[in-house]
Amino acid sequence: MTLADVTDSVVGFVRANHEFAPLILALLTFGESLAFVSLIIPAATILVGVGFVVAAADIPFWQCWLGAMLGGVVGGWISFAIGRRYKTAAYRVWPLSRHERLIERGERFFQRYGPWAVFFGRFFGPTRAVLPLIAGIFLMPGFLFQSANMASAFVWAFIVLAPGAGLARYIF
Repeated sequence: MTLADVTDSVVGFVRANHEFAPLILALLTFGESLAFVSLIIPAATILVGVGFVVAAADIPFWQCWLGAMLGGVVGGWISFAIGRRYKTAAYRVWPLSRHERLIERGERFFQRYGPWAVFFGRFFGPTRAVLPLIAGIFLMPGFLFQSANMASAFVWAFIVLAPGAGLARYIF
């Protein structure tokens, strides 16, 4: 089996099941944006590749973008809610209990930049889910958090999907 055969079978499968693409993207970005789970799921890397497959399968970009954005918003929102509910007790739960430096860096970053930390934190791997958690712990106003959360998810979903979707037009 060649790489072309694998590519054709994957694109064919996605094309045959195109109605599930936004839901699958929402689940991937939800996991990538959810505290604790995001350290296990490398969805950001997967999403760039998914952009290629989505374009090759002729699935409208806006549907996938919307699914990815909604998953990111909900994941950040739940991380924020966990922080509000459990405060610093969340730091004692694995895997955060093993990454004290990450927590300290996130706290300093959040204290310095507030809602901008939530916005820009989405674009940096491990901080994607940790900063919403810290925002909840520090009792950031919900409206302020959600504004930064939604705006960053909107931009981030585009940034991770668009390169693959754009390049796929030239490759496939």
